[in-house]
Amino acid sequence: MSNILWAQRKGKKHYVGQNGRGAKVEIGMGENQFTPGELLQLALATCHTFSADHVFAAALGKDFDATVGVAAQKDERRDSYSHLTVEMVANLSNLSGDQVTQLREKSQEAIDKYCTVGHTLDDGANYDFDLVSE
Repeated sequence: MSNILWAQRKGKKHYVGQNGRGAKVEIGMGENQFTPGELLQLALATCHTFSADHVFAAALGKDFDATVGVAAQKDERRDSYSHLTVEMVANLSNLSGDQVTQLREKSQEAIDKYCTVGHTLDDGANYDFDLVSE
């Protein structure tokens, strides 16, 4: 299995997620913790901007400032997200209307090509769960 990630339980609904590069993230419902759903949303948002970073840098300069946000519509009955909206905010004032349109098109092409998280959601990825004894 590649890209192994793990999370160690620290208490009731509190885990610390880790990767092999030493990064850690607090997962839970408390202060300074992300819920699993929030991590999914952030993964989609940043996957968009990672995928098109080269396009944005070419149009806005290599050190451009941007903030990416994501909003979710939740289907409470199903306990799932029915729609996610990603929005990137950056200073586009130096671009003409045509340049902004072109930037939107080129960035969407890059996202459509490279965003693994978006592809995974679009494809309705299957998953398995197994319980193993130590």
